[in-house]
Amino acid sequence: MAEPVLSVSVIDRGLILLILAEAATFCLFWFDKHQSREHGWRVGESTLLLASVFGGLGGWTGQHLLRHKTRKEPFRTRLGVMILTHLIGVASLFWLLLSQMPDT
Repeated sequence: MAEPVLSVSVIDRGLILLILAEAATFCLFWFDKHQSREHGWRVGESTLLLASVFGGLGGWTGQHLLRHKTRKEPFRTRLGVMILTHLIGVASLFWLLLSQMPDT
């Protein structure tokens, strides 16, 4: 059987998923900001916070670039906790994946 031309490692797949989660979270923040300006249906804070567990940097970027929910407490504090949880989780997962890789 022929060797695949493009081999995608577990780390590569994880990075792709991470980028997608970051982008999706940023888009949620953008959509909520857009809806707030248009007086439309809003994304719930719990949804924004949950998305930030998976795409924390996207949430942080969305909050600051879009100036969205930057003064609202306790959302700011809760978002910080979610971002910290995200960073610890991502670092732990990649450390675990890297420690399982065979030495080359």
